[in-house]
Amino acid sequence: MPFDKGSLILLDYTARIKDNGEIFETTIEEDAKKSNLHDPSRTYEPRLISVGEGWVLKGLDEALTSTDVGQKLSIEISPDKGFGERDTNKVRMIPQRKLGEKANEIKIGDVVELDDRTGIIRYIGSGRVQIDYNHRLASRVLVYDVNVVKKVDTNDDKIKYLLKRRLPIDDEKAKFEFKDDTVVIELSEDISLLDGLQIIKKAVSSDIFKFVDGVSKITFQEVYLSQKPKETLPPSATTNETVTPAATTNETVTPAATTNETVTPAATTNETVTSDTSPRSDTSLRSESASKSENKK
Repeated sequence: MPFDKGSLILLDYTARIKDNGEIFETTIEEDAKKSNLHDPSRTYEPRLISVGEGWVLKGLDEALTSTDVGQKLSIEISPDKGFGERDTNKVRMIPQRKLGEKANEIKIGDVVELDDRTGIIRYIGSGRVQIDYNHRLASRVLVYDVNVVKKVDTNDDKIKYLLKRRLPIDDEKAKFEFKDDTVVIELSEDISLLDGLQIIKKAVSSDIFKFVDGVSKITFQEVYLSQKPKETLPPSATTNETVTPAATTNETVTPAATTNETVTPAATTNETVTSDTSPRSDTSLRSESASKSENKK
């Protein structure tokens, strides 16, 4: 059965340039190892997609609306529904010195950032460089080999995968509780120290309000564990006194050693986000730009 707009699915895919077969993106580790894309620090797993919401390229998004769970297919995407046609107005010639201290180290094909824009060096000569601000895959026909792994239906699964979409956590660290109309999300100390965490929490909240029914409040609980080692207590003292098994006594035995110092095992801070209107938020999720992620390559 085709997916409705806004359906959450898990998608495995490998994307190639049609004319030369070069892989430029994949969720499958085996395919990544066949190219120069493999990153040992990355977890390769199906990607969460909201169908028809612009989370992926337009051509891929349109094709997913007519797919079903378990379906594998190859999708060809033309430039107008991919990264666009190449625009000559986005090519600039500038003095090489504008690239800063390492201007003399750059090479043709290097990716540089200048004036908050990312471009590719196309020419170097006579103290000048040509920078192409077009996406490197502009004007290219693309092929996506996809496999719809799962439709995400339950509220717990939705919350888990929406958390993983925004935060660098695995299944074990995606800790949360959904009770009544409230979602409590536990963030470990390493996550709490992420740059831009407040923006991430706002985005996670918007996602959950939009895709999970019945939520009117979200609380983020940051957990900090004590770094102070626990004191090791000395072993109980022993004596040679023999106790006759049959004998009984009303005497209470006190533990061998105690300490009055209390070590708090964890400190927590709570931050609550409340839905502005009703249990189901009308907040629209901004499309992720596939173009921006590729610009960094």
